[in-house]
Amino acid sequence: MPTSSIEHNPLLFGRDVRSGIVAIEPLGHFIRLFFREAGRVRFHDEPFQPFILVNDPGIVSGCRVPCAVRQLSGEDFFRCQLLFDSWNECLTARDFLAEKTGKKYSAPDAPYLFLPDLSHQYMLASGTTLFKSMEFSELRCLAVDIETTCADGYDFSNPERLEDRIISIALKDSHGDEVVLQGGRLSEPELLRALNGEILRCDPDVIIGHNIFRFDLDYIGRRAQRHGIRLNWGRNGTSPHITPHARWSLAEKTLEYPRWDVYGRHIIDTYFLTQLFDIGGRNLESHGLKSVAQHFGIAAVERTYLEGSEISAAFLNDQERLYRYNLDDARETLSLFRLLGYPWFLQSRIFPYSFQNCVIRGNATRINALFLREYLHLGHAIPARTSAVAPFEGGYTESSFSGVVGPIVHCDVASLYPSLMLTYHLAPAKDSLDLFLPMLADLRRFRLTAKQRARDAADDGEKHYFDALQQVFKVLINSFYGYLGAARHNFSDPAVAAEVTRLGRVTIKNMIELLVSEGAQPIEVDTDGIYFKPPESCASVEAEQELVRRVSQKLPEGIEVDLDGRYQAMFAYKSKNYALQEYDGRTIIKGSGLRSRGVESYLREFIRDIVEHLLNGTAATVERLFDTYVARLRARGLEVAWIARSEILNESPDTYKEKLRSGTRNHAAAFEVALASDRPYRTGDHVSYYVSGSGKGATAYEQCRPVSAFNAAHPDINVPYYIEKLRHVKKRFEPFLPQEPTLFGL
Repeated sequence: MPTSSIEHNPLLFGRDVRSGIVAIEPLGHFIRLFFREAGRVRFHDEPFQPFILVNDPGIVSGCRVPCAVRQLSGEDFFRCQLLFDSWNECLTARDFLAEKTGKKYSAPDAPYLFLPDLSHQYMLASGTTLFKSMEFSELRCLAVDIETTCADGYDFSNPERLEDRIISIALKDSHGDEVVLQGGRLSEPELLRALNGEILRCDPDVIIGHNIFRFDLDYIGRRAQRHGIRLNWGRNGTSPHITPHARWSLAEKTLEYPRWDVYGRHIIDTYFLTQLFDIGGRNLESHGLKSVAQHFGIAAVERTYLEGSEISAAFLNDQERLYRYNLDDARETLSLFRLLGYPWFLQSRIFPYSFQNCVIRGNATRINALFLREYLHLGHAIPARTSAVAPFEGGYTESSFSGVVGPIVHCDVASLYPSLMLTYHLAPAKDSLDLFLPMLADLRRFRLTAKQRARDAADDGEKHYFDALQQVFKVLINSFYGYLGAARHNFSDPAVAAEVTRLGRVTIKNMIELLVSEGAQPIEVDTDGIYFKPPESCASVEAEQELVRRVSQKLPEGIEVDLDGRYQAMFAYKSKNYALQEYDGRTIIKGSGLRSRGVESYLREFIRDIVEHLLNGTAATVERLFDTYVARLRARGLEVAWIARSEILNESPDTYKEKLRSGTRNHAAAFEVALASDRPYRTGDHVSYYVSGSGKGATAYEQCRPVSAFNAAHPDINVPYYIEKLRHVKKRFEPFLPQEPTLFGL
């Protein structure tokens, strides 16, 4: 990988420049650092004093553990750093403070600041980060995937059920080695011992799997416990530490999972990486491995496929096919990690977190850590955490037209909120050392440098590195505004965030006025960009570019408007819901009202077909299209997956039951299916079901059935119910369709 002067910035990358660190772990009174050098791993131990930040050291009077006090300069709230000789003593002091103040350390108004990850504390205090000067390919990775049997009469393999077991374990490492531990030759205890041996032999820095926490590792752990086998996977020979009910929040979703921590190694779930990738574009139909591999084009042509219901039979009748399928899963998982893991590998060089934690920490939390690190390095007091944030007005949105229009040009302000912060010098009032704007300016400058170096790169590896780096910087730059408006962080400032959004609204409204004065027609406006129909005088790409350039020149210096796209036509449905037709005929659909993954597949297809008819000027044939879908629904051999609905459980089934009992929520089909299943569902799990019986007015939660229960030989799909849903969708688009002439209209 090319050496980049960008990474010599200590404010962003920390002041410890040591290279090749692949893991940092606690060890009694010491911290153990693992280095990868020339393909081998060595370790080095350093003493470290864990700490708690307080306003007044007198707050720990009465606590029986000794501590040293480091006085921090400045007038901010946390002006004393209490230093302890051991982690246990630090934990004792934490518990003492919680009892004395009546506030747990996680409370935003706790009068002390305790960070529960000792390695994170060390990285903050020392300025150390992982993977400096390493190439992504140097990281030793091991993809793990298991296959299991399911007893007759059940739909889901359960590690607590005696008859179920692991029947195959596929391993694929980043250096090309492949192993399949075969249950046809080894008993389950022998499989688990062989897995132990393979992990120790490979000595991976990273263990990878797709949904590895909630299935593979959980299953392995429970079966190992049943057989009394210790999983000595740690680099110090220890077993994994398991947190049974860890939670990960992403946007509006919360996922509960059993977290595993392996000493000296990281566990990366590509299921998590997939969701992080999809949070912006929401382009993936599913987050399952097979679907994602096909989407990214990493599925091999000769790849072996098996349905979950076929695995037990394959173990009995065609084991070689089962083992090929298992190994293909491991291969795709490693390929997916290589594709989606690189940006997080680069971010682990910046943020004082382990690779595993860097993936699951929110943007605001990670940015807060950058400020904590530098303030501690400079020995400066740290402000109290921001309390709850009062709502404030967001970005300006407007949909001034509905229907089909074209041609369309899209212009947007490059990094609108960061540009406003830099142009108008908007920074959090609590940043006494004035780090916020210089850090933001550095990030923007580094991103531009990385983009240029990607364009100038002499080889593909260098180009890939700088392109990934500039994308990382882009994410960080855009996260600075979100950090300003976030609660519970030390340097956030919601009042400044509100001023940024106010200026954003002013800027967008100015752009609208400028475009209208040029004869353009704004169609859709959303926070930092405008879709508009150019005036007839703009009959070429050059003319459109010149129009956008004139608009940009009339805005304040530092606010730059770019031409971001040109389209043949646009269907404006409602605010933030629209479709664009590119000049090559491809269609891009935006907005949950037009492309929600929460609706049935046949309805998504129907909506897309209607939209394409509208864009192509063939709206008159939509009634015929509707009849075609009705005929498919009524046809024999209807596939249940086409009409099934997939939902994410936003709470646990037990919580759902309790809320039903207390009358605080209504019945829901997905939860009823989960409760009736033999599978132990958790918060964040997907449930797929269909509605059975007859009658278009059926109540879904009363007649729902899991997809796995569908019997093609005796189909029980409620066809009238699904036809009625189709009719409701068509009705939504009737305002955009040609109206049939009536008797009085003739």
